[in-house]
Amino acid sequence: MSGARAVFFDRDGTLMEEVEYCADPAKVRVYPGVPEAVRKIKEGGFRTFITTNQSGIGRGWITEAQYLAVQDELLRQLGAEAIDAVYFCPDPPGTPSTRRKPEPGMLWEAAAAYDIDLARSFVIGDKSADIECGRRAGARTILVLTGYGARQRCRPDFTVDDLTQAVPLVLAG
Repeated sequence: MSGARAVFFDRDGTLMEEVEYCADPAKVRVYPGVPEAVRKIKEGGFRTFITTNQSGIGRGWITEAQYLAVQDELLRQLGAEAIDAVYFCPDPPGTPSTRRKPEPGMLWEAAAAYDIDLARSFVIGDKSADIECGRRAGARTILVLTGYGARQRCRPDFTVDDLTQAVPLVLAG
């Protein structure tokens, strides 16, 4: 395929500190080194996306407006033009969904919209659902040990302490 390469980042626990059902932009804390890591990945020729399950919306625990305010703050902290697009799934667990990770629907949407070659792309996250999503989409997977990462039982292609350590793996990809 001739499509672009991409990195699909999980949000909570991967790019920013895990805050259960974060509804307050003041609680957004990007992990150290993450803005620079994302910049290096972009400079390496990769498209960058966030794909995030946000079941708090579907459960009625946070509003979509609160989610968007948190997302705007995250994007501000990451820096202008750091992320090409954000995909989120508000569906709660147990709801039939092709978009809720581990299902790869959000990746397929991005691949179609941005001409992404998923086989030359990476999924980086802190949960087994992120890793399984990447596998189902045919992408390579990296588990970060931030967030819930250290407690996961899955088989990623690579495991790293944090996002900064994923950069060399992606760039060598």
